[in-house]
Parts: sequence; C-alpha cells; structure tokens
Amino acid sequence: MIPAAFDYVAPSTVDEAVQALAAAGEDAKVLAGGQSLLPVLRMRLAAPTTLIDLGKISELRGVRDDGEAIVIGAMTTHYDVQRDQLIAEHAALLAKATDTVADPQVRHRGTFGGSIAHADPAGDLLAPALALGAEMVIASSSGRRTVPASEFFQDFFTTALEPAEILVEVRVPKHTGWKAHYEKFNRVAQAWSMVAVAATVRTDGDTIAEARVALTNMASVPVRATAVEQALVGQSASDETIRSAAAHAAEGTSPTADGNADVEYRQELAKVLTGRAVSAALAGV
Repeated sequence: MIPAAFDYVAPSTVDEAVQALAAAGEDAKVLAGGQSLLPVLRMRLAAPTTLIDLGKISELRGVRDDGEAIVIGAMTTHYDVQRDQLIAEHAALLAKATDTVADPQVRHRGTFGGSIAHADPAGDLLAPALALGAEMVIASSSGRRTVPASEFFQDFFTTALEPAEILVEVRVPKHTGWKAHYEKFNRVAQAWSMVAVAATVRTDGDTIAEARVALTNMASVPVRATAVEQALVGQSASDETIRSAAAHAAEGTSPTADGNADVEYRQELAKVLTGRAVSAALAGV
C-alpha cells in the first residue's frame, strides 16, 4: 500500500530538527531507522502531515565515555551497539539484548533511540535500559531535559516525550565488571518477545553483591523485578538461591493475554526465564 502524502524534512542538526518539529505541529512524525514507522505508514495506520528524517544528523550517532556513564546517540544503529567496546565493557546487558533484536537487516538499519522512543512493551531494549538505570536526554526548541527510564516509559507505545521533543541520547551508568544475560522467549526466530528477562549482577567472591532484573512484555511498560533482586543480594550464587529468587518474578506485573499466551502462562514463563537469565549471567554466558 502507498502511504498518504506528507511533507518531508531532512535537517542536519538537532536544532534544525526541533525547530522543524515545532513548526510542523502535533501531526508530524520523526523518522529514525524507520523499521517500525515505515510499515505503519504503508498500511496508513499513521498519516503524518510532515516526516522529519533524523538520518543526516551526525551528532546523534556514536557512543562516548562521559566519566561515570556512557552516552549512546539516539541514531546509533543496533549493529553498532552490538560491536561497541565501551558498551561491551560497561553495559554488557545492552549488547546481550541487542543481539536478539529482529534480524541482521533490521539491526543494520534500526536505531537504539528509535527503539526506545517507540516504547513497544515487547521491544527488547526497554527492560535493559530500565535495569541499568538509563536516563533519556530529550531536546526541544526550549532546551534539553533528562528523564530516567523509570519515568520515561509510561504506557503502551507512550513515553514522556512531548509532541515537539526528540530523544537525542541515552546516558547509561557504567556497570563495569557486572555479568549480564538477556533471556528471550518467542514462538519463532526473529519475532517479538512473548516474555524476556534482562539480568545483570555483580558478585563479590561467591556472594551476589548487587542485582538488577527487569522484565519485557509483562506489563504495558518494562518492569523491575525488585522482589527478585532483593532475594538475590547478599546470598550465595547457588542454584537454590536462584530458584528461590526467580519464584518472585511475576510479583507486581500485569501481563496481557493474547493469541500467544494467557496471563498465567506469561507469569509462569517469567519465573522460568528469570532463573535462566540469572544463572546464565552468573556463569558468564
């Protein structure tokens, strides 16, 4: 199907982009990698008056060290996230999760910031961003503001972004030396997660010193499994500890039922996958 007609703008700086967005009004759409937006346009499920393409803004690409955090430009592709040495060293959980995103073609075109801003509860980068305590840097014509991941994701496909704002970068506190794993369950390869678990842990000898666990597709937004974290911290890294902690995974969640799974199935799946994710993280898999 052919998209409805729209005006097209390709700014070369963030300032130009936010000015164009403010001028275009609420019916404008921002184009990042286009892996989610373009199919919607073709099916005419969206009909923006103006499309603002961020592809020519070089300052939105790349990863840099910023002291206690690494900063990922919103237009950095999944492919580049997978292979970046700073991310591998300081935010291994993001690299692990990005490995599971769709297929190689999508990973080469799709962007880290586009996935975050799209806010699909089944998307694979939201829970890792939440687990790592990431902060979203948002630009508008009036300046920039920073929103923590815990406040950025608000509902199905809904974020703290206002109509005239653009996500420009994501700040991720360094988790140097932490072990990580992303355990994803889907019906077929390259599909969205029915449920997935992002787990990263820091050990002190045989003891779990710190743990961050977040769940994908167990609510309208990613969910921190705080009961699991509390059950892990201070305990020995044993199979019994992991089983006991994983039993709390579904607490505080509100999964939906669909053609893939009902609520009870997803709740049980969260427990199983949490056990696998924590075990794999501790094993360095």
